[in-house]
Amino acid sequence: MTQEGPKKILACDGGGIRGLISVEILARLEHDLQQSLGQPDLLLGDYFDFICGTSTGGIIAACLSSGMSMSQVRDFYVNNGASMFERAKWYMKLHQNYEAEPLALLLQQALTCQLNGPGSIFNESAPPVELGDPRLRGLLMLVLRNHSTDSPWPVCNNPLAKYNQLDRKDCNLHLPLWQLVRASTAAPTFFPPEMVSFAPGTDREYQFVFVDGGITTYNNPAYLAFQMATAKPYHINWKTGVDQLLIVSVGTGNAPAARPDLRPEELWLLDHAKTIPSALMNAAIAGWDMVCRVMGECRFGGEVDREFGAMIQEPLTPADQSNWTGAKQFAYVRYDPLTNAEGLIEIGLADVSLKEFETMSMEEKQRIRDSLKPMVEKLAKMDDVSLIPELQRVGAAYAQKNVSLDHLAGFV
Repeated sequence: MTQEGPKKILACDGGGIRGLISVEILARLEHDLQQSLGQPDLLLGDYFDFICGTSTGGIIAACLSSGMSMSQVRDFYVNNGASMFERAKWYMKLHQNYEAEPLALLLQQALTCQLNGPGSIFNESAPPVELGDPRLRGLLMLVLRNHSTDSPWPVCNNPLAKYNQLDRKDCNLHLPLWQLVRASTAAPTFFPPEMVSFAPGTDREYQFVFVDGGITTYNNPAYLAFQMATAKPYHINWKTGVDQLLIVSVGTGNAPAARPDLRPEELWLLDHAKTIPSALMNAAIAGWDMVCRVMGECRFGGEVDREFGAMIQEPLTPADQSNWTGAKQFAYVRYDPLTNAEGLIEIGLADVSLKEFETMSMEEKQRIRDSLKPMVEKLAKMDDVSLIPELQRVGAAYAQKNVSLDHLAGFV
């Protein structure tokens, strides 16, 4: 944390089982770094100085910080996806769709065995891996929502942070890592909340109820990570500048839920309850992405909207040619596939090429969109484990077309 030189941050969005899209993108990035640097054993946990994540992104972040390769992270999702989303008992259906215990146990086992090394045997009764475990690689931040205090909680293993001082009875560094990850993934209606005890066994013991960090405005935690790395209260104090700080932000697929035939009378209580949470989350993801593209030198990213565009800027562009009026604070890369019909066509997952699609008539384009509609609707779901192979295809195809070490120029 205190070494001189440029710093690199990886930020992973939330999105349930769609986290597999992020996994495939990061697998390509890890492979390309290994090949370029001639280090076949290089891990992203070693390349990045600070890894953060929200919800399923928190799982990825914790796994990388524990020293897993992307191949191991992929196996964790593919082999355990069905177990993660184990249906809740019928009498709990009004509270949540899935059981918490399977995911909690999987996280405990994976993180403990990874840090203890090959051949280690998991023992549930053994002390859990803590947030402050010195075997974790670099800085790790997880985004949670404290339901008890109605506030977002970015929890980090930074030893200089106010609530990480070892003389505190409720020092955050002693919190079980698996429990923080589970809390960050506790999406309301999907999983039950997580109760976390602070200062256990002391006269200061107290509890807070936590839910999914995606319910905050930080389902995309990229700017939050920049803030923690540079703002004085956190005491990390990394230098800013496009040659000093790189942020790679990875999404789980962007699928706008357009409703062109919507009628006003359809907007009633149940419709709002079903659509408003995702609308707010999607707006927050896009909003922080836009902030990063303004304040940062965006080297790659899809178009945000037709007015703002993509705000791409070449590395080390002179200040007088910048696309905003202030100094750029960091280099920025955003990988997030568009999973509507046009997005799937662009990455080669349709029967027509993008070039062919663009020359079609309006009627022909609509026919193609209609044929892809079932897949687009499925890809928008966060809990459909039957889609694991398709999610991998989307992530791998997008990565093959778009991931490039040129985007990391000056940091490789």
